Amino acid sequence: MVNPVPAPPTISRFATADLHLAVETRGPQGGPALLFAHGFGQTRGAWNGAATALAQAGCRCVTFDARGHGESDRVPGGSYHMDQFADDLRRLAAAQPQPPILVGASMGGLLGIVLAGELRPSPFRALVLVDITPRWETAGMERILAFMQAHPHGFANYAEAAEQIAAYLPQRRERKSEQQLRPLLREGADGRLRWHWDPALLAGDLVQESERYQPRLQAAARKIEVPVLLLSGGRSDVVSRATVDEFLQLVPHAQHVELPHATHMVAGDANDAFTREVVRFAQNLALDPPAGASPAPFHRPEVLRCP
Repeated sequence: MVNPVPAPPTISRFATADLHLAVETRGPQGGPALLFAHGFGQTRGAWNGAATALAQAGCRCVTFDARGHGESDRVPGGSYHMDQFADDLRRLAAAQPQPPILVGASMGGLLGIVLAGELRPSPFRALVLVDITPRWETAGMERILAFMQAHPHGFANYAEAAEQIAAYLPQRRERKSEQQLRPLLREGADGRLRWHWDPALLAGDLVQESERYQPRLQAAARKIEVPVLLLSGGRSDVVSRATVDEFLQLVPHAQHVELPHATHMVAGDANDAFTREVVRFAQNLALDPPAGASPAPFHRPEVLRCP
């Protein structure tokens, strides 16, 4: 049976305590709800492939740009704090018809750990953590921040930006096209192209604040009661065997799947395998739905036919 062509995503503005976030929704009403939270310096576009495939599999997929990223508002005065991001995510989860499965990469996963561990009831049905653990490898994070800080004056054109991304992500076979880059860059008054994020994200205390979050993250992880799937990249320099083992001690009921050829950018490096694992996890949850809920059907999208 051929799956019907999915409806195009709907784009909306979501009001938080102090600004608006750009939100994109795919998939059928009433399907298992998945809320995707991207990593620091990314946009909701990082989830396009996975969210499209999962919507075809019967899920209701919600992606969004975090504050200061992409098409979401920037904080006036540029004062960013981790608790702001966490509160935005909490509000988005509460706005869903049912508690969603959170799919969180890097920063998005850290926010999910805090909320799932500290709030009762949990705002999430379950957690999918994408290459992130409460303690991470400093060298990997430093590499990410170095790239984000490397081009303060932007790029002369899209080809130059694509060249720099290709150097940063050598595992990717194809360079990004101008169409793919447009959501990631903004043209300034001087005609140069600069990354979509607010420069104040790097200029303030947010990065140091995230490092200080580690004891809080570990304490929260011990209190997580919802199902958890950790998807790690076998070539990641952010998550290691040591940090994974530590996490599994903190959350003994968590499942762990390593995608051997993926780096920290798991969904981008191995989208088919990533999507397949999320579908499998969500299918198992659907067999044991929350009280008062009925199991929701899944369909196998074409993308899941990979070996």
